[in-house]
Amino acid sequence: MSELTKLLDSNTEWADSIKEDNPEFFSQLAEKQEPDILWIGCSDSRVPPNQLLDLPPGEIFVHRNIANVVVHSDVNCLSVVQYAVEMLEVSHVIVCGHYGCGGVKAAVEDEQLGLIDHWLEHLKDIKQQNIDELKALPHDQMIDRFCELNVATQVDHICRTSFVQNAWENGADLTVHGLIYSLETGKINELGINISTQDEASKLTT
Repeated sequence: MSELTKLLDSNTEWADSIKEDNPEFFSQLAEKQEPDILWIGCSDSRVPPNQLLDLPPGEIFVHRNIANVVVHSDVNCLSVVQYAVEMLEVSHVIVCGHYGCGGVKAAVEDEQLGLIDHWLEHLKDIKQQNIDELKALPHDQMIDRFCELNVATQVDHICRTSFVQNAWENGADLTVHGLIYSLETGKINELGINISTQDEASKLTT
């Protein structure tokens, strides 16, 4: 049996089990999506958002990339944010990083990895902006702290987008959250970053 056949068989078993519990689940899901959450996370295979949050399909709108980065040059990511905020009218945008992030580690250690080095320049900028704090920490703690600082920076970037600014101006009930996931415990932790207004966003420091 090929690996693809195994995957397709697993999909069939999963779909059948869902329909057994709720025969109308997929027909209702196919009509439209109404998630209330946009999740921006890392592409790391160990950080699957629906599974971490124990949510079924249709509950969260998701964008993932290396090291959960949000930058003005990434039209893909910004299109996701705009669609989620303006069309889906989500109430929560979550940036969730994770400890032990390979992208963060590579940026800290200046590893040469090829094409991805260009992407990691965004993280190296964050490192330079916080170099004094980071250099004062032991290596493992520095990596963890950098992961947290990266989340805070991406929250700031999202809050500065015209889509989010306009939503707040129009009275939208929208909060941008910064969270961090621990691979070792399976738990998602708050970083005390929950921004719901333009005034709160203006006070962000990263």
